[in-house]
Amino acid sequence: MNPSRYVYLDYAATSPMDPKVIEVMNEHFRSSYGNSSSLHSVGQKAAQTLVKSRETVASLINAQRDEIIFTSSGTEADNIAILGAALKNQNRGKNIITSVIEHHAVENTCKSLKKKGFSITFLPVDKYGLIDIRELEDMISEETTLISVMFANNEIGTLEPIKEIGALAKKHDVLFHTDAVQAFGKVPIDVEAMNIDMLSASAHKLYGPKGVGMLYLRNKGVRESGGEFIEPIMYGGGHERDMRPSTVNVPGIAGFAKAVELVKNEMPEEIELQTNYRDKIIKNVLENIGDTYLNGHPTKRLPNNVNLGIRFIEGESIVLDLDSEGIAVSTGSACSSKSLDPSHVLLALGLKPQEAQGSLRATVGRFTTDDDVEYFLEKLPPIIARLRKMSPLKNR
Repeated sequence: MNPSRYVYLDYAATSPMDPKVIEVMNEHFRSSYGNSSSLHSVGQKAAQTLVKSRETVASLINAQRDEIIFTSSGTEADNIAILGAALKNQNRGKNIITSVIEHHAVENTCKSLKKKGFSITFLPVDKYGLIDIRELEDMISEETTLISVMFANNEIGTLEPIKEIGALAKKHDVLFHTDAVQAFGKVPIDVEAMNIDMLSASAHKLYGPKGVGMLYLRNKGVRESGGEFIEPIMYGGGHERDMRPSTVNVPGIAGFAKAVELVKNEMPEEIELQTNYRDKIIKNVLENIGDTYLNGHPTKRLPNNVNLGIRFIEGESIVLDLDSEGIAVSTGSACSSKSLDPSHVLLALGLKPQEAQGSLRATVGRFTTDDDVEYFLEKLPPIIARLRKMSPLKNR
């Protein structure tokens, strides 16, 4: 690794904590150590921090304070939403519709339900990773109780037509959950206008701490009068609307709220800057490096996401060589990076396994600079050229 500098371009995997978030968390580690369920003043101080944090997080997506359930991660939020909705509504129907490009947190949760007698309908996508609304409507049956489609794909950055999906779900009286882990804080989200019933997010994707996430759960009575429309999958005390029993992580939640506060104030400027960086990288690579192409939609994509197909070499080799130059990128989802199998997302786009192995994901963020982008664009071409010279695929 080049000791003189390190360029971090893997914000989709996780983001570095904002110093202002660390400052807030340090304060709460010292002052909000009480159990928020306790009646004494120390506990009630922690409880007030929770109330304020809930208000802040809810405000980013036009939700109500009591519709926010804090969790340990986006993955946990996905599990609570999908398993809880399936169990609660199984007498009505056992069909769940999801897409073929979901994060494993959704995909594997749905597959676990299939083993328990539920039917899972996997909705295909086009070459850009977009679902077809008409095809989705054709798949809805009387047995369908839940649609779960991600807001934005974690590998290719494609943004799904969430508002249209929400309207369709409402029309057919089907619950709609979206995994918004990648989109939360990066693009505007309005759960009311988009008819979203449940939404998952995670703090560490927007400069907050790891180990903190949230589930937006529309207030009870929306789909089923007199009660929640999901069932608890864990049991304990009465925390978080009885949906996530555990003593809450007050300092972490306070950090999450601070991260939301910062991103809410800075989102328009960050979208503009990151989109410029994204488009500059895409344009430069496609124009100057042969046998490359863009994965995902050219415009309907997250402002910070670049996913490139690079023929004749494997993405892992590029990642390692870039790291030796002090640049951090990835081949796709960090949760799947140790797997030797091609990305299920890229295969779903119609790529051949050999092509899917040659992907490179670079994601920019708040702390990315012009110099970082220039350094990446300087180091990438010679690395690709050198690897292609050694590639048996290129020299066949």
